[in-house]
Amino acid sequence: MSTAIEPFSTLTAIAAPLPWVDVNTDDIFPAAGLKKSGGGTAVMTDRNAMGANAFREYRFRPDGSANPDFVLNQPPYDRSRILVAGRNFGCGSSREMAVWSLSGIGLRCIIAPSFADIFYSNCVTNGLLPVILTDDEVKTVTTLITDQPGTELAIDLDAQTVGCPDGRTFTFTIGSYHRHLLRHGLDEIAATLQRTDVIEDYESKYFEERPWVIPTIR
Repeated sequence: MSTAIEPFSTLTAIAAPLPWVDVNTDDIFPAAGLKKSGGGTAVMTDRNAMGANAFREYRFRPDGSANPDFVLNQPPYDRSRILVAGRNFGCGSSREMAVWSLSGIGLRCIIAPSFADIFYSNCVTNGLLPVILTDDEVKTVTTLITDQPGTELAIDLDAQTVGCPDGRTFTFTIGSYHRHLLRHGLDEIAATLQRTDVIEDYESKYFEERPWVIPTIR
């Protein structure tokens, strides 16, 4: 079943630095968090409640109180919609819940030098823009938003740029199909349904040319 996804065009928002490398999907969405989360089983079964489990082991102390040392708990980063991360973000298992939980805490864009392939695809098909910049560019942006908390970055999907308040602009690359999905808020199912006429026309012609492959119903 296809799920409604907010289309992505442009975004100007506070960015938070999380320069850890090799952040895996267990870090992002720990199954162990189910036992600690006040959301109970909903954090594992209801994608609208999964934000409660995002970075659970880092956002909260063992007693359930917020951990003031974690960046996303610190003002103004607690209002971030952009996360600037380290290389190989989203490695580990392919759990799509990791992306759902990040969306659940308001994130719409993650900037990193590299992503795990499956995580990258899961981001795109769930309306979360993954932006790949060079190591040096990510370091530059991380330094900016660390030295000046509350800095807003301007993301433009069509132009494929990340703009900084000081005028610096960095360019990223994204495939045309992935850009189409994000711009129109589509997952793979919705994108396929857009081509129903083309698919049905192909099937019709295929069976006209090969009538013997159509099973006889008796």
